[in-house]
Amino acid sequence: MGAVPTALLVGFAGPGQLAVEWVTDMAAGIAAECATVGAAVAGGDTSSSETVLLAITALGDLAGRVPVTRGGARPGDVVAVAGTLGSAAAGLDLLIAGAVHDPPELAGLVSAHRRPSPPYAAGPQAAAIGATALIDVSDGLIADLGHVARASGVRVELQERLVAAEPIARVSALRQAAKALGKQDWADWVLTGGDDHALVATFPADVVPPDGWTTIGTVAEGRGVAVDGSIWPGTGGWEHFRR
Repeated sequence: MGAVPTALLVGFAGPGQLAVEWVTDMAAGIAAECATVGAAVAGGDTSSSETVLLAITALGDLAGRVPVTRGGARPGDVVAVAGTLGSAAAGLDLLIAGAVHDPPELAGLVSAHRRPSPPYAAGPQAAAIGATALIDVSDGLIADLGHVARASGVRVELQERLVAAEPIARVSALRQAAKALGKQDWADWVLTGGDDHALVATFPADVVPPDGWTTIGTVAEGRGVAVDGSIWPGTGGWEHFRR
């Protein structure tokens, strides 16, 4: 929503036999990620449970700005992405398949899944220059833009040649991964794969997206998300409650 991260509240529960080192390593990882943006763990709670449970609330400072929600996109806006797409999904598929991922490019995809690198600074940057809608890509680009389209009452038009290209997609690595897994179309990872935690925003047509943002489409009247003129026929990404 355009806020600068400030703090986390962490609720943790786990079984009594859980190794202390596991817990301290987890805490160190959370603290390290907070440190990258100048935030901290401000509190939370601990308890016992038969399984490990984590409930994390992230807090941020809007510096007096109005939050940028999913509902502000307007016909005529441009759509742009900050960060990379498809790498984490490809890395997960490599891990699930037990595929060899020693080559540096494939190892980079696995690393993107295990520890993504969100473009934290891009959110406040987009908000400051007038982004009309903003969302992170956690479930898949088409799925998450679907949330924007529904909330804003618009149609989002994407161009695959702009999305499935550098700098958004690590093209060479994704092609290698697709070959290793016998996958027909590596661009599916870019369009529907989640967990890279890139940001996607809409901007007024007269606003040039800042450095680090790549234009991938436009907003029009209508409904849904279209790729190269056709409404995407599938789910567009991860659906949390599908059977």
